Amino acid sequence: MTTKTTKDSKGDKAKKTAKAKDFKDLKNSKDPKGSKEPKVAKGSLKASKPAPSQPLTAKESLKEPQVEMAKAAIDPSCSECHVRACYRQDAKAPVFCASEASQDEVAETKDIYTGEGIYAKVAKAAAELEAEYYGRLTRLEETVVFALKMGAKKVGVASCLSFLDESAIYAKAVRSAGLEVKTVSCKVGSLDKTEIGLSEEYKFCPGEPEACCNPALQAKVLNEWGSDVNVIMGLCVGHDFLFSSHSAAPTVTLAVKDRVLGHNPMAAIYTSKLFYNRILDYKKYPKSRLDKNKK
Repeated sequence: MTTKTTKDSKGDKAKKTAKAKDFKDLKNSKDPKGSKEPKVAKGSLKASKPAPSQPLTAKESLKEPQVEMAKAAIDPSCSECHVRACYRQDAKAPVFCASEASQDEVAETKDIYTGEGIYAKVAKAAAELEAEYYGRLTRLEETVVFALKMGAKKVGVASCLSFLDESAIYAKAVRSAGLEVKTVSCKVGSLDKTEIGLSEEYKFCPGEPEACCNPALQAKVLNEWGSDVNVIMGLCVGHDFLFSSHSAAPTVTLAVKDRVLGHNPMAAIYTSKLFYNRILDYKKYPKSRLDKNKK
């Protein structure tokens, strides 16, 4: 028993010595240029800024789970990049980097955000809002502060019919900041679906009056009222575009509609590895209720 213990002790000691040597070698190791790894200051989350270098190849800049996409000849873009060098310019940009390929357009967009125009005003208000309240305000509160920074007096709300109760609460929040509010429902005008070329089968109650959404009229009503900022509250996919296109005032979104996920569309992405993995395969999407060929 004594002999075995002695052997084990010697073996453990040898292992510790080897580990210590490996750690020492790693600590003293240098990069190809002969400089040691940059030290990270205590309490810092990021190392010092590396020296400029050549852009990463497409494969190098892909996350491990996405390498297969490159093999499948999918043209990578920002969603396939894990470098994000565009934010702080502290890393090598990938060869497909949009920033690197759009230098001529950078100057053009800079002109959009400077001066006294409405785009410059929105850009500055949004940037100030982020810097002053990052992680402190809910999106609802952000829309109110944004309106104030824009110098707005009147806030228009383009609401889905099913969001009118929520819009009433939102209106109280806006009024608490000393702003006027006007809410317009998506069914304003009561334009029947058949009047825009849809057949009765596209109604939930065929043969009965059923108004279609009218985002263009929502915008026109708020334009006539003179809204300074408009807020979208739960408009349908596509109707949000129509409203924004006809709105004379800058438009921001408070709520987006998702009838399945309680108006939280990101839940489908957060659960895409399990409950909603069907979103990654269009063939698995539920069939249209009007699909005559469904079983």
